[in-house]
Amino acid sequence: MVLNSDNLKKLYIEFFKQKGHKFIPNVSLIPENDPTVLFTTAGMHPLVPFLLGQPHPQGKRLVNLQKCFRTSDIDEVGNNFHLSFFEMLGNWSLGDYFKKEAITWSLEFLTSKNWLGLDKNRIYVSVFEGDENVPRDEESARIWQSLGIPKERIFYLSKKENWWGPAGETGPCGPDTEMFYDTGKKSCEKDCKPSCPCGKYFEIWNDVFMEYNKTAEGKYELLDQKNVDTGMGVERTIAVLQGKNSVYEIEEFKPIVDMLKKISKITNEKQEKSIRIIADHIRAATFILAEKIVPKNVEQGYILRRLIRRAIRHGKSLGIEKDFLSELSKIIIKIHSKDYSYLKENEEFILNEMKKEEMRFRKTLAKGLRKFNEIAKNLKNIDGKNAFLLFQSYGFPIEMTKELGKEIGIDVDENGFEEEFKKHQKISRVGAEKKFGSGLADTSEQTVKLHTATHLLNEALRRVLKKRDIIQKGSNITPERLRFDFNFDRGLTDKEIKDVEDLVNEQIKKALPVKRKETTLDEAKKMGAQAVFEQKYGEKIFVYSIGDFSLEICSGPHVKNTKELGKFKIVKEKSISSGVRRIRAILEK
Repeated sequence: MVLNSDNLKKLYIEFFKQKGHKFIPNVSLIPENDPTVLFTTAGMHPLVPFLLGQPHPQGKRLVNLQKCFRTSDIDEVGNNFHLSFFEMLGNWSLGDYFKKEAITWSLEFLTSKNWLGLDKNRIYVSVFEGDENVPRDEESARIWQSLGIPKERIFYLSKKENWWGPAGETGPCGPDTEMFYDTGKKSCEKDCKPSCPCGKYFEIWNDVFMEYNKTAEGKYELLDQKNVDTGMGVERTIAVLQGKNSVYEIEEFKPIVDMLKKISKITNEKQEKSIRIIADHIRAATFILAEKIVPKNVEQGYILRRLIRRAIRHGKSLGIEKDFLSELSKIIIKIHSKDYSYLKENEEFILNEMKKEEMRFRKTLAKGLRKFNEIAKNLKNIDGKNAFLLFQSYGFPIEMTKELGKEIGIDVDENGFEEEFKKHQKISRVGAEKKFGSGLADTSEQTVKLHTATHLLNEALRRVLKKRDIIQKGSNITPERLRFDFNFDRGLTDKEIKDVEDLVNEQIKKALPVKRKETTLDEAKKMGAQAVFEQKYGEKIFVYSIGDFSLEICSGPHVKNTKELGKFKIVKEKSISSGVRRIRAILEK
């Protein structure tokens, strides 16, 4: 039987359920309460507090399917297997089983005839080769050998290839072991091996063993709680199982690619790459738009705009002069709505925003390309002022200018662009991109305090505004401030803002205890707990109570008593969309 994506997902989840894992739901592409990243980059993202030691309500063995988006892969899109948006299957051990079980089960799922049934003789693996700080991962290699993978198919690779983390300067990290499938293609050279980009070896699974903590002094200490964090890309694995040459040949992409080939003038391999870039970028943009993110020049909106405009530019290179992106989005919505119903629910919004951005950019694209050619003529590089001119006047993201420069062999002064960018009092793109480097949320003391304060704010708004249907519409917390979005149809008066502040500070002065209870979603509702983003909840959940003032479903972490918080102060209140308001607040000592 040739598997498709639906079958793979069902098999994977069933396999790990049989191994004692509990299924946890897919979460939003936009991380909640995590200022370190703009998008959910992996299934482990919402599990950070539990990987750091907090107990998970579903237990120590978890499995799920997570939609992910990674900006780090945007420039690689167009080759056989890189995607910016993708689905990832994962299983976790939170201080339970470790290397032996993880590796054994990985091979069983890949090669058993009861599961995927891949040819064991075509499985190659890599493990960490060791360095001056951490020894060679001989244990993983021995386990693979004991399972019948011979030495000649086990490769020791560097930290760049076989190590995860830490996301920041410090934190949990560890070696990983990666699984590759030999596609049968001819080796590019005698020493061709897994990690070679030639396409002979197709990476399909990665088992990360979080057994170290990197300290501020740069030392690697063994963790008390050792975790397993695995990831299997759905699209990549299906391409292997179906014997495809690339992920763009599987069912999820074929209708998109077919439409692009029908409306374009494709004559060479370079144009084939353009079709792949458009297919990936509009698929990603459709899912981001479904989260009610709109194209703009900062944060998630900047990345969304970059995707859409790059797709339009590549469409122009294929001879596509008419608007076409919303038609692609319709295909994508049709393909994925069975798994993600909110795509269909938000279809009108997605298509309208896609049309608006395409119309906006098409007005300046031709002029911008002419200006680029004029600037680039007889120059060895494009300076920061001209790069910023292309951005400000013609809507060219700096990445597009760099890509155009690369195509004709000239450099772009990105640092000079950033200086010009800052001069015009805009948020630096580099600053925004740095947020992608981390998978770990900030769990500093101040962030935990602000997280607890959002619970007090949430309840205070309902009481002061006398609307019990107010719910959280979004949240973002840094060590400096909290940002809280909620549904309300008008701006707050100065008196209402002061009354909310006073009510929160009253609870802080009362020194209310903060308690956590493990229960079910139904029981939590009977208790009267606020349930936000219901689709995220599994069989077991945590309910946090703050005295008798607030009762809310949340994964934590929180302070133990409100007296730890300090003085609460609202610094800004504004509208962010129709019927949704945003509050920024701080805690003063």
